[in-house]
Amino acid sequence: MRGSIWLFAAGLVFAVMGALIKFVGQRLPVVEILFLRQAFVILVVSPAIIKGFPSVFRTERLGLHMLRVGLSSIAMTTGFTALVHLPLAEATAISFSRTLFTTLLAVVVLHELVGWRRWTATAVGFIGVVIVARPSPEGLNEYALLALLSAFFVAMIMICLRMLARTERPATIIAYQSVCLTVILAGPAWYFWVWPTWEDLALTAVIGGVMSLAQFVNIKAYSNGEAAAIAPVEYIRLLASAGLGFMMFSEVPTIYTVIGAVFIIASTLYTVRRNAMKNTPVPPRPPEVAP
Repeated sequence: MRGSIWLFAAGLVFAVMGALIKFVGQRLPVVEILFLRQAFVILVVSPAIIKGFPSVFRTERLGLHMLRVGLSSIAMTTGFTALVHLPLAEATAISFSRTLFTTLLAVVVLHELVGWRRWTATAVGFIGVVIVARPSPEGLNEYALLALLSAFFVAMIMICLRMLARTERPATIIAYQSVCLTVILAGPAWYFWVWPTWEDLALTAVIGGVMSLAQFVNIKAYSNGEAAAIAPVEYIRLLASAGLGFMMFSEVPTIYTVIGAVFIIASTLYTVRRNAMKNTPVPPRPPEVAP
């Protein structure tokens, strides 16, 4: 119950963050929003980084840290751009395909075994993505393609985190992510710079705070409940995004978004459930009693 309540709150916070990004993105370039957000994140985490310096940056997996940072910069840029230009509900529905990509990458990178049931669920999920994206003879909606690309890179980040978590401290992972991502975004932000108003700066600071809050609440959710048990609650984010999209931007979800979202959600929930069953230890057989 505690995990479900935390995840319910996380879904609402993530939906609010997406709506704020879409709102500010009408006036500022996405890379500038990302850079300003990172600058505010640096202000928050800098005391911990300074306190742990230089040991917090000691690592034997620098290459993997840099790969993760590079993937994050691409995932955020493509995902935020899609969020600004697509209806909130549509962008959110496509973002849930990250679980499907994680299944594929776990097979290729981590050499995990996946049975036919999870392959079928993955295929069903991607059918849902196609329904939401609605490719036509003229081509695929480029912003839907960006949302899908972002989901793929988020899945790659999750694989990197699995590998880093085996040897690295959380403080080291956060330090490299915060500092290096800010440096990478500085160049593109300067090139596309548009002077923000005080309102833009305030909203960007709120976005940074909301994102930090969302990550904290999400961590609390999964530390208080089993993933397979509480995962269905995460989809409150889709309903909240649809509601905020209607109230703030007069967006009405299409029938394609609704049907595709059902496919994606069903396949994702099944995948999470199968993963939980696979990782559940088999209870020992009772000793046989001789007749």
